[in-house]
Amino acid sequence: MKTLRTRNVAKAVIAAAIAATAIGGTAVAQASQVTGNGDHHTADTAVTDAFTAVDRNTAWQLTSRLKLDFPTFHTEGIAFTEDHIFLSSVEIIEPTVKFPSPQGGYDRTAGKGKGHLFVMDKAGKLQKDIVLGEGDMYHPGGIDFDGTNVWVPVAQYRPNSSSIVYRVDAKSLDVQKQFEVKDHFGGIVMDKQTGHLIGNTWGSRRFAEWTLKGKELSTWQNPDHFIDYQDCQYAANSKMLCAGVAALPQTPAAGGPSAKYNLGGVALIDSRTHTTLHSVPLQQWTANGGVATRNPFKMTADGNHLTMRVAPDNGGEGTDTEILTYEATVTPAR
Repeated sequence: MKTLRTRNVAKAVIAAAIAATAIGGTAVAQASQVTGNGDHHTADTAVTDAFTAVDRNTAWQLTSRLKLDFPTFHTEGIAFTEDHIFLSSVEIIEPTVKFPSPQGGYDRTAGKGKGHLFVMDKAGKLQKDIVLGEGDMYHPGGIDFDGTNVWVPVAQYRPNSSSIVYRVDAKSLDVQKQFEVKDHFGGIVMDKQTGHLIGNTWGSRRFAEWTLKGKELSTWQNPDHFIDYQDCQYAANSKMLCAGVAALPQTPAAGGPSAKYNLGGVALIDSRTHTTLHSVPLQQWTANGGVATRNPFKMTADGNHLTMRVAPDNGGEGTDTEILTYEATVTPAR
């Protein structure tokens, strides 16, 4: 009888786990936390530990270039899974136009466009173009892969507007509209510690945390004005790595305010304490003159060896879009 009861309990637990996974992926994230599921947790911890040893003197070496042979438009976020490379992008059909003064709470027109989530094989060959968005919400942002799903926000191309959060199964490529939210959210991260989603608004001036059903749990102002985050990723223990760029005005001798200098960088952020733990400028430049962290970004680590993969250049910009790989070996603080 005891053996039978044990088997029944085990079957019930397995059935509950399968059902929870089908609901939306929350169980996957939480099970990884509870069981210490090795691969993803270990990788997240490694990149967190290694990044804290990065400084201005870290020697990044460009080790590979993967040229994409299809129209990529304006690239936004990137994610790497076992089988695929995912690249989010916005195709501008009609550019937004700034109003002389705000109208209806907006500082510009909605414009027109099409949101893309390109699915490639590991050689960069396009396998599928998933079109995302509705109406004025056509601008995908930075994306994150949680081990099961790719999370993609698609917003209006203007601040203080609205967004849709999508979940894409990384294997089947099935798309689920998760929820809509007020404001432009240009990036998203799945916190595998809590099973919650964290998004950043236009210019990454504000963060918000939601349940998978879109219930807002908290919101906070970004205390760091170093750069605007373009693409983020989860790192261990409710931390996230965010990369981006700040366009800074030049002196009159260098062309004045219209001649912008792009400062690139990466920051490690604690989503529990809402603080920046470590931030570093990264001045790697592309053949087109763009800073490496201005668009898609992801980082991995093997011990104290870091690999950073970026896709800074938009389609139609000289050499078009290439996925660039930079590597560096750091000395952890003692």
